[in-house]
Amino acid sequence: MAISYKDAGVDIDAGNLAVQKMKGFVQSTYRPEVLTDLGSFAGLFRLDVQKYREPVLLAGTDGVGTKLRVAQLLDKHDTIGIDAVAMCVNDILVQGAEPLFFLDYIAVGKLDPDRVAAIVKGVAEGCRQSNCSLIGGETAEMPGFYPDEDYDVAGFAVGVADKSKILTGDKVAAGDVLIGLPSTGLHSNGFSLARRVLLPNEAAAEEYDDILGQTIGEAMLTPTRIYVKDVLPLLDSVDIHGMCHITGGGLLENLPRVYNEGLCAEIDSNTWERPAIFDLIRARGEIADAEMYRVFNMGIGYVIIVPQSEADKVLAACPEGRVIGRMTQRGADAPGVVIR
Repeated sequence: MAISYKDAGVDIDAGNLAVQKMKGFVQSTYRPEVLTDLGSFAGLFRLDVQKYREPVLLAGTDGVGTKLRVAQLLDKHDTIGIDAVAMCVNDILVQGAEPLFFLDYIAVGKLDPDRVAAIVKGVAEGCRQSNCSLIGGETAEMPGFYPDEDYDVAGFAVGVADKSKILTGDKVAAGDVLIGLPSTGLHSNGFSLARRVLLPNEAAAEEYDDILGQTIGEAMLTPTRIYVKDVLPLLDSVDIHGMCHITGGGLLENLPRVYNEGLCAEIDSNTWERPAIFDLIRARGEIADAEMYRVFNMGIGYVIIVPQSEADKVLAACPEGRVIGRMTQRGADAPGVVIR
């Protein structure tokens, strides 16, 4: 008896249908520099080198982590792609890069064209939020490797900056202030702990919480904020010494990555309002403050470090921002971040 590829678990027709369903979403992200359409073997992007004296390409890649489990549990797939874009473009933004284009990788157990199209719809929305073109991707149907309803998503972003304007953190100095931009909630980090505390069973995702003003699952799926349109205009108007995307590891682990070992960021935790979901996790899990700040962003998703004299410029452009602390000299054996 003849066996087809479909009998083995891979449906080529479903893959083709998924491409047709996502085509409009993808095309909605195209910048003028995009030279190819969906379906080419490679995405072509014409870099306008006249805009830069010494153009340097910066690249970043990331996934969404176990937040995908919440999306699969709720059967809601049209925002998870925003997270995939955000985790990549926010990272390259930190070093002063303008995101140019993005590629996605979606691996599934069984290809559902509508579900894949919903995922790509979210990716396209994230790209529009960051003015970044989605110029390529891959959808891999992998029966026997993933269960039928499971999938994974990864992303890859490329941006550009003038070599002389790349932010390395070398300029960060004692006396600089830290301006925090608020997060929308958990973003895409700490979900293994968040799920253990908030989702002891599947029914818990549908539990409505009065303080959150939505169900637990809805709050957990709130997309990661993309900071590109807030921050890019500042690069040419503000003397920025350093920036930091607050991802896994929170403020404690991420901030020291952008300044030298002789400095300490002293943070006043009373200077911003935390989204309620963090207090809910801490209370239900009886989690210590130090662990919360090491795992989650705790309401600050992005930090801009500037001289005191430049702070008002940033706050005028980003009115949601808050001065959350300042840089000091680090004493012997002292940590790189102190949160009070």
